[in-house]
Amino acid sequence: MVITLIGYRGTGKSTLAAPLAQRLGWEWLDADVELERRAGRSIKDIFATDGEPEFRRLERELLSELLKRDRLVLAAGGGAIQNEATRADMTSAGPVIWLQASVDTIERRLATDPATSQRRPNLTSTGGRVEIERLLTIREPLYRECATITLNADKSSAEQLVEDVLRSLPATVRGGTS
Repeated sequence: MVITLIGYRGTGKSTLAAPLAQRLGWEWLDADVELERRAGRSIKDIFATDGEPEFRRLERELLSELLKRDRLVLAAGGGAIQNEATRADMTSAGPVIWLQASVDTIERRLATDPATSQRRPNLTSTGGRVEIERLLTIREPLYRECATITLNADKSSAEQLVEDVLRSLPATVRGGTS
């Protein structure tokens, strides 16, 4: 079983993955970090050199592999849900947790995260708030389609979100078994 964390960039997927996995006694991975490790370069560089289609191909290949693992908490990239096969794999692998946050929260978190500007490309020509609003309009129906649990991450701490997730999971998962 894989617990997949989905949501827009800056909603707390990577922050939540480690403590959730620790409580469950499972492994965890950040898909974007793993993709960069395997590619030997940043996502920003992949976009600049090879374009978004190549990045999405690499992302799909990685997630196809990772979603077959067992006892894994996976922080998926914010746009991973754009691929229909990936959405199907996520829902087949186990619970899919959608972390929602307001545009204001996302914008604030991205502005204060040094990794965002160093490792992540703008996905539209405008960037910033306009990009967040535009992409959320496109992605929210896809997040909703595959989410089995939806949590608001605006004001909750990682500890509170872990507790919320654990309460929402079946008892067999909370007990550390799959």
